[in-house]
Amino acid sequence: MFSSSYFEFSSPVKIVAGHHALEHLNSALGQMGTSCPMIVTDRGVAAAGLVRLVSERMTTPLEVGGVADDVPPDSEIEVVNRIAEQYRQNRCDGLIAIGGGSVLDTAKGVNILVSEHGDDLARFAGKGMLRRPLKPLVAIPTTGSGSEVTMTAVIKDRRKKTKRLFVSEFLVPRMAILDPRMTLTLPLTVTAATAMDALCHAMESYYCLAKNPISDSHALKAIEMTRDNLPRVMANPEDSDARLALALAASLAGSAFSNSMVGMVHAISHCLGSICGVPHGVGNAVMLPYGLEYNLHKRSQEIGELLLPLAGPEIYHGTSSHLRAQKTVAAVRNLNQRLHEITAGKHPRNLKEIVNRQGNRLVTEEQMADIALKSIGDGAMFYNPEEMDEADCILILKHAFKGIPLDNKLVYKG
Repeated sequence: MFSSSYFEFSSPVKIVAGHHALEHLNSALGQMGTSCPMIVTDRGVAAAGLVRLVSERMTTPLEVGGVADDVPPDSEIEVVNRIAEQYRQNRCDGLIAIGGGSVLDTAKGVNILVSEHGDDLARFAGKGMLRRPLKPLVAIPTTGSGSEVTMTAVIKDRRKKTKRLFVSEFLVPRMAILDPRMTLTLPLTVTAATAMDALCHAMESYYCLAKNPISDSHALKAIEMTRDNLPRVMANPEDSDARLALALAASLAGSAFSNSMVGMVHAISHCLGSICGVPHGVGNAVMLPYGLEYNLHKRSQEIGELLLPLAGPEIYHGTSSHLRAQKTVAAVRNLNQRLHEITAGKHPRNLKEIVNRQGNRLVTEEQMADIALKSIGDGAMFYNPEEMDEADCILILKHAFKGIPLDNKLVYKG
């Protein structure tokens, strides 16, 4: 139920979507007055030939002013500083970000430094620290982070083992290009994690404190499109129609949470990333059912309403109203289970199953106190409906480590 008498909603990015959306890049850059853009990406995207696919669409008088393809899985301040210096040396006049959330957030960070002539990114952390438009930035996502439409960036400070949040309407890219050719090579494990990431964006935005009717409509449609198209992509990764639909769902979810914000799932996931190196989408996938459970005390109606787009009208109408919220939680757990089976165990269902490429566990029980301490201080926690202290966060992490439901084991704070 929406009760606020005031809200704001902003979504200024121009979205170009379709099977041949990339063909609009050249004219778009020209209209922005950009003739020498820098491409920001990662080595996996470059190795898949996607940078070449984009650069081939750029014709005279446009030229690529350089390619920075060393963005790590977690965007880092040191990387942002290095790419910003490369941008200046090459006298670039705009940015093209090709990749997932880390790449897009890195490009946003670079844009802050080159537009503000700065050398200390941390000075712009927080909300509303930017006062004027930045250089032209075109976002071409290859996953489902939704960062192509958000006014936020999350960038890791390795030295302090934390993630810094940047929030400003000026961070939003000038244009987002959604072309299924950019996601066809995405491995199923990454497809699963990024789809769950988008689902988390949509679901948290629907029940967190800054929700509003416009963000709600975006969130509900994003969940419905994910429900209908994720199984299609997992069954047939070359289904370009379903790939495009998932990209659109991610953008809808990104627009929703960029305006309504997110809560404890993201707060904990940010810290799992900064402390343990857990990929953001993976952290969100594992923690989402626990975020839903923890907030049932105050948001059972909203969480119950999510059953309709998540499971469909037949299950929704066949479930008693007082059981819908619990069934939503179960549906998310069941989805993680199905993705775990489809990916031959590579999609984790709990924190214990999250491993690196060498098979080493990323999260240990010894890290939980540190994760909890940083999580309750994360900016996303401010928008969570239910208050949380360090003890509750540790208890949640211990349950998530083993994959055990909470089952009302918590003492609520408000």
